[in-house]
Amino acid sequence: MDFEKLSESRYSCRMLTDKPIPQEYIDKIIKAALEAPTAKNIQNFRIWVIRSQEAGEAVAQATKFTFGAGMFFLVGYKPEDAWIRPADGKNFGDVDAAIVATHMMLEIHELGLGTTWVGYFDAPKLQELLPETAGFQLIAIFPVGYPAPDAAPAPRHFERKAVSELVETL
Repeated sequence: MDFEKLSESRYSCRMLTDKPIPQEYIDKIIKAALEAPTAKNIQNFRIWVIRSQEAGEAVAQATKFTFGAGMFFLVGYKPEDAWIRPADGKNFGDVDAAIVATHMMLEIHELGLGTTWVGYFDAPKLQELLPETAGFQLIAIFPVGYPAPDAAPAPRHFERKAVSELVETL
């Protein structure tokens, strides 16, 4: 699929099945993450593949937005390991993790799976339930599954501002 078709067809899928995801697909999603660019190639991100029932229950305790998925990816970063822009002290850990997460989201769609970027979760609670995540800033949970038969983009998905409102040529 070319990128334009991929980006146009991707949507936040909020109705998933819990049908098992093949390991080959999980490996491809991780590979897409590892190929993502990061500031100075520091690669300060961490990905947790959540497949066990216990870890999935921890996610469900931290967010109601699981959408029927049987597995999840959790993405985070360590601020102290990130590149910091000298001019203003901007820590690029969140930017790097977001780039990685976007690569994952696009690969998930490319594989015919569905997901949505869940940012609405209780990070401290999740860190308490999954102590492996301690010391990381958690930026996204991706519930992953096959789209349910009646899954469709939300009406707002098709709303776009005009180019003139978002782009300025200098």
